[in-house]
Amino acid sequence: MTERRILLIVSGGIAAYKSLELVRLLRKRGIAVRAVLTESAANFVTPLSLGVLTEDHVYGDMFDLKEEREIGHIQLSRQADLVVVAPATANILAKMANGIADDLATTLLLATDKPVLAVPAMNVRMWHHRATQRNLERLRTDGIHVMEPDSGEMACGEYGKGRVPEPEAIAAEVERMLARPGAQDPLAGQPDFETAELPLKGRHILVTAGPTHEPIDPVRYIANRSSGKQGFAIAAAAARAGARVTLVAGPVQLPTPAAVDRVDVETAREMLAAVEAALPADAAIMVAAVADWRTADASGQKLKKDGSGKPAPLPLVENPDILATLGKHGQRPALLIGFAAETEKVAEHAQAKLARKGADWIIANDVSGDVMGGDNNSVHIVTANGVESWEHLPKAGVAHRIIEKVAHALSPASD
Repeated sequence: MTERRILLIVSGGIAAYKSLELVRLLRKRGIAVRAVLTESAANFVTPLSLGVLTEDHVYGDMFDLKEEREIGHIQLSRQADLVVVAPATANILAKMANGIADDLATTLLLATDKPVLAVPAMNVRMWHHRATQRNLERLRTDGIHVMEPDSGEMACGEYGKGRVPEPEAIAAEVERMLARPGAQDPLAGQPDFETAELPLKGRHILVTAGPTHEPIDPVRYIANRSSGKQGFAIAAAAARAGARVTLVAGPVQLPTPAAVDRVDVETAREMLAAVEAALPADAAIMVAAVADWRTADASGQKLKKDGSGKPAPLPLVENPDILATLGKHGQRPALLIGFAAETEKVAEHAQAKLARKGADWIIANDVSGDVMGGDNNSVHIVTANGVESWEHLPKAGVAHRIIEKVAHALSPASD
């Protein structure tokens, strides 16, 4: 069969009604849809309405023997080209992240061998809760593609991030993923470090991630817009490759990757001290977006406006350059890698930075879009031998490929 097919899992939430429009749009694009309703979702959308639009039976009962005889939940989980969870509540995301299978929908998700797209929808506070963010990070690391929710007014009256994307946007994402089999999986076609020989076993990898916060006074600070996602993904990939990993993290709300030693810092000077304390290391990957400047004298009290209409004087001094410091350090790692966040002439600026910092590689990315805070990245690896440009990938996929490249560079054959 050449017809594209998806399995749509609708979980319980007020946004479930948008699944009807989503089905209509997908069918219009020639995509066959088979639907599964959770028990909660059936309070918002009826099986009859979904069945009319899909022109197929709507599933929901794990223990319906007639359904089990005719199709079975294992077969149902593998007959589609793509599994879509839309809307995906905080509850079903938590179950997916932790391998819980207590109804038909979650059993299908645990049994499927097909790509999975999750489309979150929830209250803004639920979205920003550390537990939800921890679950999302685990899902992304596992290769689940997670759409970013929209921001706006919610049914509960609050405003913020957590609204389900419009059906047109979801349909476009479904088409994109169906057009590129395996594209949602950052590790597709690559060796699994957990089952293959661990290429970084016995190595110590040092990673920095996130922003630094440079205090102006007790309530204000200077910072960059880094989320820390790329650095945390690199630390996680290095640990999966068997390395002992030290992750020096600025102020971010991300869970610590498994088997990673994490050191939390706030300022650039604290980050430099933690980096030097972690030496020696076989490789250092400096992903953090360190603030270039700090105030010369942070105020111990909140600065007040004086009524003159003029801003308070804020003299700045330059922060230590952590990458350049390591480039000249007595315990310089054998492989020193810096990141360059650029908005123009990305490769050219990175090449200049390579020599100036004394690094072996500069990994440059264009942050003029939604890279900072987003889930995807497009990077250029700049070395003395030239520039290697990679396609747009999930950050977990970028991390995996970087660690593969690091392992090759540190292998005895490359010495």
